[in-house]
Amino acid sequence: MLKAWLGVLAIAVLAVPVAAPASSMLRAQRSSPGDLELGGDVGGLPQGSTRYVRYGDLLRLPQETYTVSDDSNFPAKTVISGVPLTTLARLFGQSPQSTLIVAICYDRYRTNYPPDYLAAHHPLLVLRINGKLRDEWPRAKTGAPLGPYLISHPFFKPSFKVLSHEDEPQIPFGVTRIEFRRESTVFGAIQPPGNWPLRSPVAQGYVIARQDCFRCHNRGVEGGQMACRDWLQLAAIASSDPMRFRRIIHDPASVTPGAKMPGESRYDDATLDALTAYFRTFSGLRAEPGTK
Repeated sequence: MLKAWLGVLAIAVLAVPVAAPASSMLRAQRSSPGDLELGGDVGGLPQGSTRYVRYGDLLRLPQETYTVSDDSNFPAKTVISGVPLTTLARLFGQSPQSTLIVAICYDRYRTNYPPDYLAAHHPLLVLRINGKLRDEWPRAKTGAPLGPYLISHPFFKPSFKVLSHEDEPQIPFGVTRIEFRRESTVFGAIQPPGNWPLRSPVAQGYVIARQDCFRCHNRGVEGGQMACRDWLQLAAIASSDPMRFRRIIHDPASVTPGAKMPGESRYDDATLDALTAYFRTFSGLRAEPGTK
């Protein structure tokens, strides 16, 4: 099983002993802009507490090294070293109830890693690229910095498909914060109202939106806030003008010239129908007090 998973990857585990418990690395105050923020359920602290870990301290943790060739953040085969997200959760005291790991970026993009994704893809927090420390990292295709942190995989093979949506690699760069959260809280914010069979368009649309749309669009305090439209605004468009809603997904620039959102041109009519049906279940709902 392990050999099949690794394939032709070059792998080495850097068994660097940690001189003190990882919990001793948690700091109440930030020491530099490059510190990793940890939040959610951390180390037995009150829920919602934030702690900081220095880049140098993260380098002291046991790391894994892989040669990757399928990460779109890199133009060619690249050697990455880092700490698996599951190891971070274990070392820094994730509670048994908080099985969801959330990565938040400086541009307010947000990626969710539920247990099934963690098990299937083994994502890790990258600390070295081609053996180089963060100050020598290349930049993203857009020219933006890849740091302070990014997340990658040893190898990505889609683990599920819903209609024409296939499991996508969750490889954000510019990661500044990791949270250990409860799935029921985070995904509960976008659970469609009502009771829908698993194979219904609404349920299928929910699975797609949870992995894709939720990275940039928020429902209250949950979800990414990189986009200019929140969940209820999308719901209003899906309900009042479903054809425009479909164009926003399929070809955003045709609705908003210069839109930065990538189009989902591979989505067929059934997939667009499912997303439309899903978002329409939120039509007419009001935003929670104190949220945008």
